[in-house]
Amino acid sequence: MQSYTYISDDQTFAFSAENPTGARGGGSRGGDCTKLSPTVTIKPGETVTLAEINGSGVIQNMWFTGYVGHGFILRIYWDGQAHPSVEAPLSAFFGCAYDENFVDRDGRYPVLNSAVMLVAPGRGYNCFFEMPFRKRCRITMENRSTKEESLYYIITGCRRELPENIAYFHASYRQEHPVRKGRSYTIIDGIEGKGQFLGVTLAAGMNGNNTCWVEGEARMYIDDDQYPSIHYTGTEDYFTGSYGFGNDIYIKQYQTFSGHYSGLFAILGENREFYNGQQRFLLYRFHVPDPIHFNQAFRMTIDNMGWTGPRYDDYTSVAYWYQTLPSAKLKPLPDDSEMCMR
Repeated sequence: MQSYTYISDDQTFAFSAENPTGARGGGSRGGDCTKLSPTVTIKPGETVTLAEINGSGVIQNMWFTGYVGHGFILRIYWDGQAHPSVEAPLSAFFGCAYDENFVDRDGRYPVLNSAVMLVAPGRGYNCFFEMPFRKRCRITMENRSTKEESLYYIITGCRRELPENIAYFHASYRQEHPVRKGRSYTIIDGIEGKGQFLGVTLAAGMNGNNTCWVEGEARMYIDDDQYPSIHYTGTEDYFTGSYGFGNDIYIKQYQTFSGHYSGLFAILGENREFYNGQQRFLLYRFHVPDPIHFNQAFRMTIDNMGWTGPRYDDYTSVAYWYQTLPSAKLKPLPDDSEMCMR
């Protein structure tokens, strides 16, 4: 039975622009049919604390909208650790790294409809990953853009007693624009601790003729592996598709899909001509039913290859995992000017 069918001592909290402290009874004093503070405005170079909780508990949902570009940097800190365990541009964290493209090839909002993450029409960003913490949680948003921007948000969870063996949620951003030809793209490395890898979102931008860009193989290295323990046969295979997501056989056109744990949920740019160039693909794979366990370390790479060999496309990704604390520092983000995501 699900936990919500039992009576418990959990205490629900919710942080928003209308209740920035998350306190019981701390919401708007405006009464019915009023909007006193529906949004928070963040100035250039400013970092705003969206939620700060002391004691043990779990984050259960985060929802964001408003400005959703790569100029907003989401960070989450656990149990007083000085460096963040989550650091990524807001758009990339939710699988929408091409944040300046609001319309897909069919003239619709891209919709990511998974069990743990939802991107709803109008760019409503939702995260349902459970994120437990034992002593403290702090969630911030930095504005690295050159303009003042507005954010709508609500972060919900509960105060709760937790077992000893909880793991802490982590997420790290990577990009190569373009991927170095002939070298694997690194999804994640530098993890130190015990835990489980939970997946990745990937934005792939084609450079030049698209001769089946999905030939690249995914490799996972557990602990001290010299060679991968988990080795997929192709990019579309890792993201649970096959045959170029339909472009190699029969209809000769990529087809989007969005499932509980995997999907090619959006294609940006016209692609009705067979293997034309300059397309943008948004993909995700979440290892919720099949987490990848490691004891000391983990890293993952994926090749960028086509039928004619190595390619030089633009790859942007966010990796997600749970692990023990303390954790290693995440790889620093590139400058905002380097995140050109059209």
